[in-house]
Amino acid sequence: MERVIMTIKGNAALRDELRLLKSEERGKIIKAIAQAREFGDLKENSEYHAAKEKQSFIEGRINEIESKLSNAEIIDVRSLDVKDKVVFGSTIELENSSTKTIVKYQIVGEDEASIEDGMISYKAPIARAMIGKDLNDIFEFDSLKGQEIYKILKIEYI
Repeated sequence: MERVIMTIKGNAALRDELRLLKSEERGKIIKAIAQAREFGDLKENSEYHAAKEKQSFIEGRINEIESKLSNAEIIDVRSLDVKDKVVFGSTIELENSSTKTIVKYQIVGEDEASIEDGMISYKAPIARAMIGKDLNDIFEFDSLKGQEIYKILKIEYI
């Protein structure tokens, strides 16, 4: 399996999810299966089948998280020796040259990405276009709206 790049926060979130799945969700689903068995014939018991399906999902997610954590490369942007350069983990304030709107993104691992929270995957086209750029650089990339041009206004390493 290839390495899974993530921030310290992303690693902590995965560990928290794993702890929750193992300590709480597993126990709940075992109880739900036992209770559903009491409803009679398992062939026609929709509660039992739903609980077994949920159990399968939980076990699959546990395996997925454990695999990702065992292949994790955790990058702490604060420990990198970079100055005014866009790198994995940095938070960047950009100005769209056409619309003059300002946006702010943090470049994170794939599992951490959440556009609503301003967190974009390092594999996203805009992230790939700006990684390695310097403060005040102008860069372009192809989006679904067509070619977009941005200027890097601010880079933070938090």
